[in-house]
Amino acid sequence: MGTLSPSPLFDADLLRRYDTPGPRYTSYPTAPQFSASFGAQQLRDQAAASNRQAQTRPLSLYVHIPFCTSPCFYCGCNRVITRDKARAELYLDYLYREIARMAPLFDSGRPVVQLHFGGGTPNFLTPAQIADCVAELRSQFSFAAPERMDFSIELDPRFVTPADIGELASIGFNRASLGVQDFDPEVQKAVNRVQGVEETLAIVAACREHGMRSVNIDLIYGLPKQTRAGFLRTLEIVVQARPDRIAVYSYAHLPQLFKPQQRIALEDLPSPEEKLQLLQCAIEQLVEAGYVYIGMDHFALPGDELARAQERGDLHRNFMGYTTHAESDLLGFGVSAISHVGDSFSQNPRDIASWERAIDDGRLPVWRGMPLDRDDVLRADVIQELMCHGRLDYGRIGRRHGIAFTEYFADALPRLQTLADDGLLTFTRVGFQATPRGRLLLRVIAMCFDRYLHAAASAEAPRFSRTV
Repeated sequence: MGTLSPSPLFDADLLRRYDTPGPRYTSYPTAPQFSASFGAQQLRDQAAASNRQAQTRPLSLYVHIPFCTSPCFYCGCNRVITRDKARAELYLDYLYREIARMAPLFDSGRPVVQLHFGGGTPNFLTPAQIADCVAELRSQFSFAAPERMDFSIELDPRFVTPADIGELASIGFNRASLGVQDFDPEVQKAVNRVQGVEETLAIVAACREHGMRSVNIDLIYGLPKQTRAGFLRTLEIVVQARPDRIAVYSYAHLPQLFKPQQRIALEDLPSPEEKLQLLQCAIEQLVEAGYVYIGMDHFALPGDELARAQERGDLHRNFMGYTTHAESDLLGFGVSAISHVGDSFSQNPRDIASWERAIDDGRLPVWRGMPLDRDDVLRADVIQELMCHGRLDYGRIGRRHGIAFTEYFADALPRLQTLADDGLLTFTRVGFQATPRGRLLLRVIAMCFDRYLHAAASAEAPRFSRTV
């Protein structure tokens, strides 16, 4: 398929015009469409159907560790603030019981090719506890050979040591994602996350020393007290460290949804114009440093597997972000975790008490979910193509799903034409593709195909973060 232009063009007027709330499309349909009518039996049925259809289809595993020792005020993740390390042991006991209940639903011949620990703060657990958790998963599932496996973990550099990295590598972890957000001391104090440059770079060095094949660093633009000069210094430090991947997320200020954000004063936030300048600064610095723009908020070095997957045309996007494992079922374990099994999504309870109660009752802890109909699968495929590759081939989609594209999506064509008139996309002989200006607004293009989003236009729409 070939990559898109590695250099998106920054058009402030266009970004300002289309800076509206919209889904991030880590799934389609998005989580607000999930329903409590989808329960444990529906998940069992989907797992059985998936086994029948693809007995050797790989599996990806996600483990959610919700605990953090202190709140970062910007955070919108599902987490529990505690310094009581004893809570980890109790949580792991329930986690193992959930794993033991879920694993028998899947054929033993289906190899696990991806394992990701997210949070919260996964390194709230000790390396020994993480090793025990991985051993439990290995006892229940068939793991692929090490060279085929992606073992990844999110780390808070403030609470991990270089020696810990050595232990994680010995367990099998070969990818690490480090939260940084911003190195500016004033910003760090404003968001309650004081983190030194040296301690962070020491963890990056340890990851390399112990053979991890990929290191990612997360940054956020739009935080309180953030300035262009300060963010530029952060970018310079990060670029010099040369991580394989860099994510630059937009801060979404939704204090009505996330209580810690109420600790952030509105007057400390950058203005919309200043926030755009921060984004422009990030794009220019990373592209100049040789990073390839993958999509959304992700950049990677040209030799990284994400960049190569985009070049091949098999890049994928799910709840863990961009990934190279498109053809796999995703099994989520732990509080709030989401699974994508067959043609369905399912989610565990968001609070620990409900999750534990379901496990104590001998049930799979399914809170809500949904089966996907033919239209959902088709639109999910279209949105995947857009979010991963920024282009659509009408004929290819039509052949895959047995439709005449322009007839089926007749309602979307006027919306696409409006975006084309504004310079976000250009029509081609076989379909359309995002322009360099439109690549920063892939979410807006994908929204043209979101049936639920347009159906909700006359009702109370779900609350999403802004697209810029």
